[in-house]
Amino acid sequence: MMRVLGIETTCDETAASVVALRPSGGGDILSNEIMSQIAEHAAYGGVVPEIAARAHLAHLPNLVRQVMAEAGAGFAELGGVAASCGPGLIGGLIVGAGVGKGIALAHGLPFVAVNHLEAHALTARLPGLVPGGAPFPYLLLLLSGGHCQCVAVEGVGRYRKLGGTIDDAVGEAFDKVGKLLGLPW
Repeated sequence: MMRVLGIETTCDETAASVVALRPSGGGDILSNEIMSQIAEHAAYGGVVPEIAARAHLAHLPNLVRQVMAEAGAGFAELGGVAASCGPGLIGGLIVGAGVGKGIALAHGLPFVAVNHLEAHALTARLPGLVPGGAPFPYLLLLLSGGHCQCVAVEGVGRYRKLGGTIDDAVGEAFDKVGKLLGLPW
């Protein structure tokens, strides 16, 4: 089994995980931690990209140490490092990709740049959710930032967009309406 460190910093949550991949396909999630940034953004009624990037920078090194310890793995035991590299908030993406690339370079590991939207599209196939992963094809309703789409997932790397929004993101609209109604974030 090959262990891979995964890093996710596309918006306002800092996440890291170690996954053990089987050569025959599938695998196991050995550790997974998510650091919320709700407290950092609450006063503004929504995500502030610069604050999000700084919070990723502050939280990510300890989060990576934590998931590596929980997985019982050292960096020398990894087969690679993967990080979300877009689309998303550019500051957070730079932090996550930079940390991931740094770890990969320091330990002579391959680095994989992950497309944030494709990762969402393939979550139905994550180890432990559906035995053997959800079979292709399946329908995806993707609500992620400004990317609200209905997509036919036909296979890895094979997607057909059936429709999507062309204006504000659902979450941002939700935040704005809540603020207008005087609701807490």
